[in-house]
Amino acid sequence: MSPDMELASAQLARMRGMNAAYHQRFFSDIRFTTVVVLLLFAGALGVDRRLFLAVPVIALLGACQTAFDASYLIFSRQYATRLERFLNQQLGRDLLVAHRLEETYLFPLDRPKVVTLAFSSGGFTWFGFMTALYTLAGAGVYTVGLIGSLDAIGGVIGIRAGGTYLIVLAAVTVTAIAVGAWWFPGGEGERRLRAVLDETFGTSEEAVA
Repeated sequence: MSPDMELASAQLARMRGMNAAYHQRFFSDIRFTTVVVLLLFAGALGVDRRLFLAVPVIALLGACQTAFDASYLIFSRQYATRLERFLNQQLGRDLLVAHRLEETYLFPLDRPKVVTLAFSSGGFTWFGFMTALYTLAGAGVYTVGLIGSLDAIGGVIGIRAGGTYLIVLAAVTVTAIAVGAWWFPGGEGERRLRAVLDETFGTSEEAVA
């Protein structure tokens, strides 16, 4: 095996390890957020209504954290895809096809998507459905927590402190949505990856502008 192939193989193993690690991290963060939110709901209903104020914050942080985990999945898959194509080219045949399986079975790269949820033709998968499910569940938790927070503000906290809380929460929420839309559906994140990878490996024929 040539030095270039050895190095590419080592980097491919590293990217596959990163992909596995961030899949585990994603579900670990989902479980943690779910447990914390359930405890907060129980506490707000049974102990102190002011605990409702923490629910939207935790839901938002959980959404941002899991999107962060997914951004590393996209990173590792982008690099692994180019490495597999390079190794296939060196071998003279398509022996490594994991990147093609992931593209069609998990979620596609280089297409507009909500983190990993693609709506383009042939892009919707069970992976995408699970992303939609977690996203809608998180939005529902956020909304219910916000409704409970409004009740707590009106009955316990007061308008001044409650108003400050709502302004800060709204500002952070809008910022997170705007930056997320720029990075994921807007394609900025994958464009940056593609620019470096195209420079290193040459323009990918499978990339979608």
